[in-house]
Amino acid sequence: MKYLISTFSLLLFAAAISLADTTVEAGPRNGRMIKFGASHAEFLVEKDRTISFAFYDAAKKQQPAAGQVITATAETPSGKRKLDFEKKGDLLVSKEPLPEGDNYNVIVQAKDSAEAKPQNFRIKLNLTMCKACNHPEYACTCDE
Repeated sequence: MKYLISTFSLLLFAAAISLADTTVEAGPRNGRMIKFGASHAEFLVEKDRTISFAFYDAAKKQQPAAGQVITATAETPSGKRKLDFEKKGDLLVSKEPLPEGDNYNVIVQAKDSAEAKPQNFRIKLNLTMCKACNHPEYACTCDE
């Protein structure tokens, strides 16, 4: 019985940790913040449907892109499409726009440098604006 209670407690603790990790933080440009390695980056879908990443220090002061490597894959109902990024000013911007539509996943693979271990982020692309927090749903900070 003690084993069962210990196992159950451990599962509850693991579930609480995983739920805590799903908190969304919006960035200064109203995009979604992601953290990988030492980088703090803001994922933003621009009006032309390209994705841009701005980089920030811990105080959210914008920094130029400096060796970070980002790729993304749009997982649409009609298939997957890989997006590559290039430096434009201080940002990394996708070379082509996202496929039409929304409510599909965008898988972002990011690393601090070409040699660093990549981290993956799954972002549900929903471009509808949240009325409560005034961010796109993919960057919504509400508890709903």
